[in-house]
Amino acid sequence: MQNTILLTKEKVLRDPIHNYIYLQHQVIVDLINTREFQRLRRIKQLGTTNLTFHGAEHSRFTHSVGVYEITRRICDLFLRNYPSKSPNDGLWNDDERLVALCAALLHDLGHGAYSHTFEHIFKTNHEEMTVAIITNPETQINQVLKNVAPDFPEKVASVITKTYPNPQVVQMISSQIDADRMDYLLRDSYFTGANYGTFDLTRILRVMRPDSKGIIFDINGMHAVEDYIVSRFQMYQQVYFHPVSRAMEVILDHLLSRAHHLFEDGKLNDPLSQQFLHPFFNGTFTLQNYLALDDGILNTCFELWRNHDDPVLSNLATRFLDRQPFKSVKTSMETQALLPELRQLVTDAGFDPLYYTAVNDSFDLPYDVYNPRKDKKPTQIRLRQKDGSTAELSQESALVKAITGRQSGDERFFFPKEMLAQNQNLDIFMPVYLEFAQHIKNDHIV
Repeated sequence: MQNTILLTKEKVLRDPIHNYIYLQHQVIVDLINTREFQRLRRIKQLGTTNLTFHGAEHSRFTHSVGVYEITRRICDLFLRNYPSKSPNDGLWNDDERLVALCAALLHDLGHGAYSHTFEHIFKTNHEEMTVAIITNPETQINQVLKNVAPDFPEKVASVITKTYPNPQVVQMISSQIDADRMDYLLRDSYFTGANYGTFDLTRILRVMRPDSKGIIFDINGMHAVEDYIVSRFQMYQQVYFHPVSRAMEVILDHLLSRAHHLFEDGKLNDPLSQQFLHPFFNGTFTLQNYLALDDGILNTCFELWRNHDDPVLSNLATRFLDRQPFKSVKTSMETQALLPELRQLVTDAGFDPLYYTAVNDSFDLPYDVYNPRKDKKPTQIRLRQKDGSTAELSQESALVKAITGRQSGDERFFFPKEMLAQNQNLDIFMPVYLEFAQHIKNDHIV
């Protein structure tokens, strides 16, 4: 088929992370030009994080082509250094290249508007939506993939679901050190202006090699892998778990929840909400409804809701659009008992605690090891010794062993920043604010 052949002359995309992204197959060009893939330009990679790190305006589109480029480089290195000589020898069969490249390019195709917050409210799953877009015969993506082979969409989808029979291809896209994570760490670090996410990508790619169980790393590249693990840990602490970004996510979550409540009461009838959001509120949305939504559509709805008759919806929309984040305090086992009293004080000050308070926890494992009792078993980072034997990373690295299995992050209680205001117009509420502020100070949970 035409889509499987190499282009007569490769095309390139200029990229701030990888310099050039090389497009060599017609199918890749055709996939990028589909309406479903172009939609990713209108969805920010980091959701509300740009309200904390103002440079984080990059999109799911830029990340997706970056993951494709890293995967292409891996395929090139494997073909050059570890080409298969015989069936089942554990080396790289370059017949797998096209399915790997397509899966890498399309791995985030199903992300919705504002990504994870949207998933939480409307109970969607971006991986399931990715598979639906790839396998639905009505999508342009599916039609392009079928030009390769009738069963090719299902092959690409099986990489996303991790059921593809070749573990090398799956681990390129989804493992504890994969093209997806390597691109988003470098890209998010660059666009947020944080240097925590930098690591030696070139070195890591040089020490990667295929084997019968998937992908392995030469022991002499262990320090580059360590650097990657530490970079990921630091990015989660300093960027992904930033309390202001989480505060804006809480407002977004409550804003959509309030809109859902008003819909159920028959009080959300503006034409834009009817067209784009009602199918999600009543649970009847189609794939076409899902693909019609992006960050811009939601923001336009929020702009309309500024002037809604409902004061909670109007206020939350204004807070989100004008970047008025909630304040937050860390909580612990010792301070959990205080939260009901804090919520009551928020209520006494005139705020509905359902929409103006929240407990949000964000935790991540910098590195996880295999545990047979877990439902989701992580793919181990394996090191190849000079004698050909293998060892799991934390067995060889004292640095990684020190953070293996240890959750990082915190739990926070979010509340309106007015609760800490020094001067209130209504003197009757002054005791409420003072008591709230005193609790925050005395219990040291700021």
